[in-house]
Formats: sequence, C-alpha cells, structure tokens
Amino acid sequence: MLSKDIAKYLKIRYEVRAYMCYLFSRHIRNPLIPLSLEKITKELEKIALEIQIFDALYVLDAQGNQVRKLNQESCDVIPKELPNYSDRAYFYECKKEGRCILTDPYPSKNGGKLVVTASYPIYDQNQELQYIACIDLTLEEALAIGAPTKLYNFFSKTSNLAYMALSLMLFLVSALLFARGVYSFWHAVVHFNRLDIKEVFEATILLTLSLAIVDLVKAIFEEEVLGRNSGESHYAIHKTMIRFLGSIIIALAIEALMLVFKFSIIEPEMIRYTLYLTGGVALLLLGLSVYVKFAYSAVKDDRIANSD
Repeated sequence: MLSKDIAKYLKIRYEVRAYMCYLFSRHIRNPLIPLSLEKITKELEKIALEIQIFDALYVLDAQGNQVRKLNQESCDVIPKELPNYSDRAYFYECKKEGRCILTDPYPSKNGGKLVVTASYPIYDQNQELQYIACIDLTLEEALAIGAPTKLYNFFSKTSNLAYMALSLMLFLVSALLFARGVYSFWHAVVHFNRLDIKEVFEATILLTLSLAIVDLVKAIFEEEVLGRNSGESHYAIHKTMIRFLGSIIIALAIEALMLVFKFSIIEPEMIRYTLYLTGGVALLLLGLSVYVKFAYSAVKDDRIANSD
C-alpha cells in the first residue's frame, strides 16, 4: 500500500538521511582538494558499489546544471545537453542550508515512481559552492536501506494483529452499549405514559460511553493498524484522550444528576452522596483542564521546533 510505505518512510527518514550523509562525507570531504569533476565521479562510483541499490547518481554545478550522471545501466555519462535542476528542492534546499539533505518522496519523470533524493554540497578551499552530488533512491530502496531487522518486522506485524483484535473487541463492546442504549430509549418511548426518568438517563449514559469507545477504537485502528497520522501521532493521542475522558466526565455528570432526582424524591437523606460524586466530576474536569493545557503546549512547542 502506497500510503503505508510513505508512513514507514516518515518513521525511518532520519536513519536513511544519516546513512546517506555518512556515505557522502566519508567519500567526499569538504573542502575537496584537489577539486575536480573526475575525482567526484570516482568517489560516486565507490558509493554506487557500496550501496548497490539506487536509481541514479549525478552531479550538479553551482547553477543547478547536471554535469555528470551515473546510473545502473551506464556507469559514467556526460550529458550532451546540460539539463537544469535549479528549481528542484534537492538543489536549492541543499544550497541554502549548506549541508546534506534528504527530500520527501516525489514522482520521478521516469515512469512516475516515487523517489527520494539525497544531496550533498561540495566546496572548494575558499568555502565556495562548486558542485552538489545527488543520489536518487526509489521509495522501496529507501525503505530497504532503513529497514529494521526481520525480528522487528515480525513483532511489528504481530503488534498490528493484536491491535486489530483489540479494536474489534472494543468495537463490539461499543455496539453492545449502543444496542442497550437504543433498547432503553425505545422502552421509554413505548411506555411513555409510565415514563421512568431513569431509563432516559440510562440511555444517555450508555450512548455516551459507546461514543467514547468508538472514538478510542478509531484512533487505535488508524494509528496502529493503518499507520496514519504518523507525523501528528502525539496530537492524535492527545485529541483522543481528551474526547474519551470528556465522554466519561459527561456520563458521570449525568449519573450524578440522575441520583439527585432519585434521592430527592425517594431517599432525601442519601442526597449527600451525590455531592461526593459531583465533587469527583469537578476534580476530573479540573484534571482534564490541566491535561489539555500541558498537552497542547507540548504539541505547540514540538511544531515550533520542527518548523525551525
């Protein structure tokens, strides 16, 4: 699945970037002395023999013109015409940041397959940019470079199956609560002349809990089974936790209100116990407010750090 491959790539991107930058820096030192295109080409050939899986290797000059290209079919090619790639992210970002970078997946012109590009700036002794060396990897090749051990993959698949089974069971629990809530509501409607306010409150509580569990199942299934929201996993977890705890607090508040009506009519001396439950709800609400404050502050700080 293409979206799942992209999600996997986002998780291992830093490992792939670290490995590609290590290869570049080990073979091509800055500043490169003596600086020559032939020397750069020879070092790229060594990198090609070391990694063995790549789509293309090429060299751009300081203006973004492709001056040398290596690929799987022909080891060294000097283009007859100099195509310009100064508008590509792997050129202008590398030139701007002055360090090795790794791009996001993008469709290549050769067949439209998704590729990622690692680029590395090459300077002369005066610290002036002369060339940028680039390596194109297909998304599958990038995943192969950053792939963990087979044992990890086994446990990852087992974990996905476990989360899928737990999500299914929680969904069935939610379905039972929903069915019971609908039954209570229908019973109250049928016997409207003898309406018991307890049945209405019971239906409301059951449906609220059912909704909370469905939100929890949705978050677990999308995050752990489908692999979505990888880049915003902390935000998704906080959002799910807030909705789940909010639903529980609402259910307890409704239960406290129901007990107030019940005890005020039947057992007025027991009404003090509703104050304990109401106080517990207030404490839970206060705790949820503190959680929201710190959780979203942490998410905001993470986003600022990532943008920097």
